[in-house]
Amino acid sequence: MSDTATFAGLDPATLADTLRVAGSPGFDRWQDQIRRTGGCSDPIHLTGWVLHKDKTTGELLHRYTTEHEPGGRLRIACGNRRASRCPACAWTYAGDTYHLIRAGLVGDDRRDIPGSVRDHPRVFATLTAPSFGPVHNRPKGGICGCGIRHAPDDPALGTALDPATYNYAGAVLFNNHASELWMRFANRLRREIARRAGLTQRELAEVCRVSYGKVAEFQKRGAVHFHAVIRLDGPDGPESAPPSWASVGLLTEAVRAAVRHAYTTVSVPASGDQPARTFKWGRQLDVRPVKAFGDGSELTEQAVASYVAKYATKAAENTGTPDTAVYCRSCRGTGRSRLYDRDGSALSKCATCRGNGLGEDLARLDVPDHARRLMAACAQLQPIYPDRHLARWAHMLGFRGHFSSKSRRYSTTLGALRQTRADYRAAQERQARGLDDTAADTVLVLADWQYAGHGHTPGESALAATIHRDIQHNRETAREELPALLELEGAAA
Repeated sequence: MSDTATFAGLDPATLADTLRVAGSPGFDRWQDQIRRTGGCSDPIHLTGWVLHKDKTTGELLHRYTTEHEPGGRLRIACGNRRASRCPACAWTYAGDTYHLIRAGLVGDDRRDIPGSVRDHPRVFATLTAPSFGPVHNRPKGGICGCGIRHAPDDPALGTALDPATYNYAGAVLFNNHASELWMRFANRLRREIARRAGLTQRELAEVCRVSYGKVAEFQKRGAVHFHAVIRLDGPDGPESAPPSWASVGLLTEAVRAAVRHAYTTVSVPASGDQPARTFKWGRQLDVRPVKAFGDGSELTEQAVASYVAKYATKAAENTGTPDTAVYCRSCRGTGRSRLYDRDGSALSKCATCRGNGLGEDLARLDVPDHARRLMAACAQLQPIYPDRHLARWAHMLGFRGHFSSKSRRYSTTLGALRQTRADYRAAQERQARGLDDTAADTVLVLADWQYAGHGHTPGESALAATIHRDIQHNRETAREELPALLELEGAAA
């Protein structure tokens, strides 16, 4: 869709505001600010100043103030990872995640990850949730349990065939304990590897290390599952070679055995009207070796990194839930007030949410019925399992873990990647200010910043979205042309 078509589809008020912004005296500078944020849809507004002085002479080298900026404000990116909240910042986050996962597969000399890591055994594993009842789906035969053939975009997919018998309580409790189940799997995996190598746990730690990077994804039915890159290294991490007995076959067998082992379970005791439950991984388990780029395999290093990065910016929105928390702010989702009952034996119910921990009326939320039932189950279980904070995470269907995480020595860190980008931007700024020839340790920086708000007007939002699309299109075009340019350079050499 062209920009002209985009603006033509705006309502009159938004279009009028767009024209106002585009015609304002400070539009060029506003546009430059938004480009620097990548087209952020909810930028942070700051007011203030910064001074650069020579430490020795006290000479003023540079002065900046927001007084002359559009609206007297500097706009910086919000940094939200969720694509549903800010596509621009989420795109940056996805790019960082891609490089983090890829560095653990192909190496990165700039971050002390040698290219020899490509020779280490590594697999891509998908661990799924168990069944909580039959749902509408698209099986290989094409006919769902309801007797019809669903289209790929049918909103009924993933919803319960019989809501009256579907185990909504079990589904949200599984999500709530999924991170603990993953840790039990990771611990058992080391034991399975040691057993196959004929070693004890202590002996294994001296010769081999298990590293991983993983991401969580919500299925349409609202159950969370994990995609993980699992790799075997030497005792010092990616820079050391794994032992000779370490192989892809051994790692694959160990992953499968760890998933099915009786230790890899999480028990939830009976409480209130809820029975005792024991959660384990679902029957669907996919473990495949990760191949090098260009060997003809579909599951290449690039494909795996791209797949993980895509889901790092998503949450439970694909199930229809809101992307913001719906818990009661008065009691922070606990359902309890700070006051005790008359007999002083227990905390009384929160007067705002009446004890269910929610600050929203689920009946009025514009969400599908299946998602609403899962969120309602979180509220119903909150007083029964108060330490699990189910109402606080109702918008995540009970899941309270990190969507992307890694072991300590798998790869670089998101912080290191962001620091590299910040250093690059700082170097650009120093050059623009004429300070690139001045040693950084001889410059004294004084600054004073104040928060002044966030977001855009409707017209600014439309323009920022256009800027984001332009930036993304240009980068994708450059990425597509890079292999051809490298090939031409090689031919010329």
